[in-house]
Amino acid sequence: MLAASRKNSRSFPRINKLMTDNTDFSRLLPDLAQDLNRFTLDLAHLAGRLGLSLQTLAPDHISLRCHQNSTAERWAAGLAQVGEMFSQAEINGRPVCLFRLNQPLSLLGHQVSVVELPWPGAKHYPHEGWEHIEVVLEGDPQTLGQRAMALIADHGLTQPGISFKTSQPAAVEGALPNPTLAVTDGKTTLKFHPYSLEAVVASEQSLF
Repeated sequence: MLAASRKNSRSFPRINKLMTDNTDFSRLLPDLAQDLNRFTLDLAHLAGRLGLSLQTLAPDHISLRCHQNSTAERWAAGLAQVGEMFSQAEINGRPVCLFRLNQPLSLLGHQVSVVELPWPGAKHYPHEGWEHIEVVLEGDPQTLGQRAMALIADHGLTQPGISFKTSQPAAVEGALPNPTLAVTDGKTTLKFHPYSLEAVVASEQSLF
C-alpha cells in the first residue's frame, strides 16, 4: 500500500510502456502465475482462521514482495507487457510501481486488475511472490478499524500467530487519507482501506 508522500524520481527503472494486448500472463511471468495458486490457498486459510468471508469482500489490488532488484525489474518488464503502469513513486526510499492489467487475475471468485510492485526495502519477507491483498471498506476513514474488526469472528480475534496492526500514513496535503488495518499470520496479509488505490493516486496526481 502507498504510504507517506508520493513524488517523481529519476531513479526509477525505465519500463517500456508499449503494451501487447494478447500477451499471456503465464508465459511471461510463469513464477507469478504458479505462485498465485499458493497465495490463493494461503489467503483462504487465513480467512478461514479469522472466520472472515471473502465472498463479499472484493480485493481492490494485490501486492508483491521480492528480495532482489533484478527480480523486481523482471516482474515490472513482464507486467508492462500485460497491462499499463499508471503510477510510479518513491515511497520510504524505494520505487513502487502500480500496474493495471489488461486481463484481471482470478482470485477466490474475484477479478483483480491492479498489481502493486515495490522494489526491495529494508524488511526481509519470508517469501518472494504475492504477499497481500487490500480490500476497500467505504465509509468514514476514522472508523475503518472498527468496521474491519467487526467483520472478523470472535474466535478469529484470538487465533495464535495472528497479528493486527493499524497505521495512518501521512497523506499528501489535499489528497485522500488512507488509513490501514492489516491482519497477518506472518506470511500472508489482508489489509483494509477506506479508499481504492486508484482513487488515492488520482487524488494525489490532481494536486500537481
